[in-house]
Amino acid sequence: MKILIVGSGGREHAITWRLAQDEVKHNLYCAPGNAGTASIATNLAIGAEDVGAVAAWAEANKPDLVVVGPEAPLVKGLVDALEKVGVPAFGPVAAGARMEGSKRFAKEIMDAAGVPTGKAETFTDAAAAKAALPAYGLPVVIKADGLAAGKGVIVAETAEQAEAAIDDMLVGNKFGAAGAEVLIEEFLHGEECSILAMVDGNDAVLLPSSQDHKRVFDGDKGPNTGGMGAYSPAPVITADKLPMIKEKIIMPVVRELAKRGITYRGILYAGLMVNDENSNPHGPLAKSGSTVNVVEFNARFGDPETEAVLPRLGGDFATALLHAATGCLKPEDIIVKDECAATVIIASGGYPGSYEKGKEITGLVDNPALVFHCGTKEADGKVLTSGGRVLSVTGMGKTLREAVNNAYAGVDKIAFEKAFHRTDIAHRAFERG
Repeated sequence: MKILIVGSGGREHAITWRLAQDEVKHNLYCAPGNAGTASIATNLAIGAEDVGAVAAWAEANKPDLVVVGPEAPLVKGLVDALEKVGVPAFGPVAAGARMEGSKRFAKEIMDAAGVPTGKAETFTDAAAAKAALPAYGLPVVIKADGLAAGKGVIVAETAEQAEAAIDDMLVGNKFGAAGAEVLIEEFLHGEECSILAMVDGNDAVLLPSSQDHKRVFDGDKGPNTGGMGAYSPAPVITADKLPMIKEKIIMPVVRELAKRGITYRGILYAGLMVNDENSNPHGPLAKSGSTVNVVEFNARFGDPETEAVLPRLGGDFATALLHAATGCLKPEDIIVKDECAATVIIASGGYPGSYEKGKEITGLVDNPALVFHCGTKEADGKVLTSGGRVLSVTGMGKTLREAVNNAYAGVDKIAFEKAFHRTDIAHRAFERG
């Protein structure tokens, strides 16, 4: 197949790499891609959010499939534009992408569908939002309604922190239009994890569970980031929970969207909070009373979860994506290998705040791990840093401990000025014994 992958991060490199592993060899293109995709695909000088240019390329070159990686072009209507020129695309139309693009909309869908989640209210006025805080107790979650690059969620431990977050968004315009509305949301106790469901508009197949590490420092300290590492499977999601997740969380959303005339195809990513005897025996449950509640939905593959999940998939990945995009996905399209995976993010010093770019990276050649490029560029034959999250280093193993060790063996080979990473990826799994 001729396939275009839209995006430039570690997720898109992982998607491109996994497509390159198919037994049938594909012609792969990336818009715009990065230094990693350049070795396995043809990079195009087209920005991921340039909906018109991507659609024009697709109309002229007629790929068999377009896989949209990031959320922004989905929310902007890239899949709608591709549909108009007759090109199949893996990803939801703009109306479906509102599941990520608007947290208020996602809550409306969840409430209408009876999906277990925490209580929440939406505000545009700072004074009204602050007045509502006492009803939620502490800690409390403050969320920007729109897309904020994974940084629009504040878990406030004190009333002062909550009020400051509200002011930052509604008064200080910290997140621009994304923060013009804020959600005040019940804090859910337990252990967070992710389920990526591949959806074809009528049915869904769950991909292997994973757990992200959102805080920047070891021990889950410091500010939220786009993700500092991930591993799969996540033992907090036991096998008995999977049918419930599909039938009580994923499919009700798909059906509720269909009721509203929205055919959802692509990835529906459920960020879950699991409250069981191992995660938090004394924490209160959300209003639903469920031990598994939805924290958020995303409309695409997670990053860095993708870098841990896709290496565990066997079979023909292109066929699975095409079947989802064209409404004929089958459970047998998804084959999960009996392996574990762990991904460690190597970041630029200062991330998630300000950081320097253009640092030369060494240790990429003959690395023992899978190395996916997140924020890199090529210049004068060298690979340089170009983002906050620079590389996703993934180790595989028969056990999670082996996978983690293999990931860190790969990390140890890589160097660039002011590089840093977390050293405790998968710590919750190991704490469970």
